[in-house]
Amino acid sequence: MADDEQIQDTIKRLIEDEHRVRERLAAGEITPAEEHERLRELEVGLDQCWDLLRQRRARREFGEDPEAAEVRPPGTVEGYLS
Repeated sequence: MADDEQIQDTIKRLIEDEHRVRERLAAGEITPAEEHERLRELEVGLDQCWDLLRQRRARREFGEDPEAAEVRPPGTVEGYLS
């Protein structure tokens, strides 16, 4: 299981990947369809990381073991409404 710092590092890496994908599109290295597909994958990964981080923080706040938090499937984290 990843700790909070590892999850935050993964979030930073995914955001950097987002920027690189956009740069590759601007440079003509990938098509808009390729950009869209890769950005969607990154978005799902980011949503899963943020969800896991929130789960861990909530468990810690309520005296539960943050290590019991688990990565939820994309269908679950993508179904949340803001």
